[in-house]
Amino acid sequence: MNLLTALNDKILIGDGAMGTLLYSHGVDRCFEQMNLTHPEEIRHVHEAYITAGADVIQTNTYGANYIKLARYGLEDQVKKINASAVKIAKQAAKNEAFVLGTIGGIQGTQKLLGTMEEIKRSFREQLYCLLLEGVDGLLLETYYDLEELKTVLAIVREETNLPIITNVSMHEPGVLENGTLLPDVLQRLEDLGADVVGVNCRLGPHHMVKSLASVPLPKHAYLAAYPNASLPAYRNGKLIYNNHPDYFIQCAREFRDEGVRLIGGCCGTTPEHVRALANGIKGLQPLQEKTPTTKQPTIEIQENPVREKLSLPEITKKCHTIIVELDPPKHLQVDEYLSGVKALKEAGVDAVTIADNSLATPRVSNIAVATLIKKHDIGITPLVHLTCRDRNLIGLQSHLMGLHTLGIHEILAVTGDPTKIGDFPGATSVFDVTSFELTKLIKQSNEKGLSFSGKSLRQKTDFRVASAFNPNVANLEKAVKRLEKKIACGSDYFLTQPIFSSEKIKELKQATKHLDTPIFIGIMPLTSTRNAEFLHNEVPGMKLEDNTRDRMRAVAESRGESIAEGLTIARELIDTAMEHFHGIYLVTPFMRYDLTVELSKYIQKKLRKRALLSQ
Repeated sequence: MNLLTALNDKILIGDGAMGTLLYSHGVDRCFEQMNLTHPEEIRHVHEAYITAGADVIQTNTYGANYIKLARYGLEDQVKKINASAVKIAKQAAKNEAFVLGTIGGIQGTQKLLGTMEEIKRSFREQLYCLLLEGVDGLLLETYYDLEELKTVLAIVREETNLPIITNVSMHEPGVLENGTLLPDVLQRLEDLGADVVGVNCRLGPHHMVKSLASVPLPKHAYLAAYPNASLPAYRNGKLIYNNHPDYFIQCAREFRDEGVRLIGGCCGTTPEHVRALANGIKGLQPLQEKTPTTKQPTIEIQENPVREKLSLPEITKKCHTIIVELDPPKHLQVDEYLSGVKALKEAGVDAVTIADNSLATPRVSNIAVATLIKKHDIGITPLVHLTCRDRNLIGLQSHLMGLHTLGIHEILAVTGDPTKIGDFPGATSVFDVTSFELTKLIKQSNEKGLSFSGKSLRQKTDFRVASAFNPNVANLEKAVKRLEKKIACGSDYFLTQPIFSSEKIKELKQATKHLDTPIFIGIMPLTSTRNAEFLHNEVPGMKLEDNTRDRMRAVAESRGESIAEGLTIARELIDTAMEHFHGIYLVTPFMRYDLTVELSKYIQKKLRKRALLSQ
């Protein structure tokens, strides 16, 4: 009897978590490597689940692919690890249980571990290893990204006629992170050739049953459910799941009542949970008919009101625009800061960028500063930096919702300086996502009104996302490729690192002439020769030409006015930048906003002169 025939006749019980048992025994390393180093321990786990009542077990290969094994330097062991895993599982099964070759999802919200082509190559390698060892079926589990699962499902279906189980994972009950409802997702997977479709991980039994209530019985496939033991608690640096196996007796009946034919466990589950599932379905026949609850009601997504004025990138495509970086203060006296913002507005500046604890040093919250600028009706656009360093996905989502609610829509998405360079070198960096992924998530809320988890925000956001760009590199062509990748993620415009060479500005124009995305050229007035040497030698992403450093050094040696020379150099750079780009990004040194005010006035004077000449 094969797996699908068995599922047609009765409800089957799957096994539970492998990692949970190993972790409880003190194992805290690559679980898949243990197929080679501790095969007996892996076999004992399989046997414990079979003894508890599991009809189906899965190989210890969830992360046994090239990309994930590379974290441990084991990327060359893919074949050995997968082959050993199947042999161990078969030894434990003794033809009394079906053996599924497990392949876990690679791409998710938090980290993009590889391009789709890399994922496909990695997937195929693992798949072939499992097929060569003669598994009874394939289990594709814990896929948050539907496109990834559809891609790899097509690969498997082309390569084998073995039963394929596809389990998706949800952050929110009933909906994937891209906003697609669970019934629609499972229908698509069935249409693509999956024999069993279902859900696993992330949710406990309650929310998983609730999610499946809206799912009709598949026409040709069967339903599967592998819930976590519970919602986890966090104690002493470890995730702890509530251990109430008897609860799973009732849960098994509820899953059966939703039409599930294959019921197992995921994170936190043990052989006791599997025994409870087996006891829960005793005497129960598979459900033959089901009337699903109505699909989740469609939540109306409100469109944003039509903007009264153009956004920064829209303005820049039409005429010259000035952005000035003015970092929030490191203390609680904000009056001088607001005075600087007002002076910049009077000098004709269009927007002020507000850093998010730049150089990993605490400053007044930029969302508070932006709110003060709006409250005082200064009339200048706040462009708020948002760093991935200080906030996890929860904090980033909340921060963005707050910004939208306050009417602050211009954002610079940055990965962030490492904490070790700042005032708190022992602080922890988060980096749940990079600036690339953050940009994509922000655009998801713009286009679909969805949060990072796929939950409706009930309104589309209207963020314009700027990105950082460093042209001060040896290989500008490679840097432009990175810029193009950011555009593909949704970047609306770019702010460059300060450039101190007219030739570099011209070179940048040539390298980006094929792009329509606005680029603001960063220009920072130097204040002294020490300032110039510090920027050149110690600040990542900044390089000064020898000529510029020589000029600042010569002024200092002759006891001349260093700031005046720094402004002269900045004006020369502005002249070149305005010939080739519409966007000028002035970086204020040491809160000396008087310097950026003077440069802003210089730009406005040039623009007025141009206007007169064109009449």
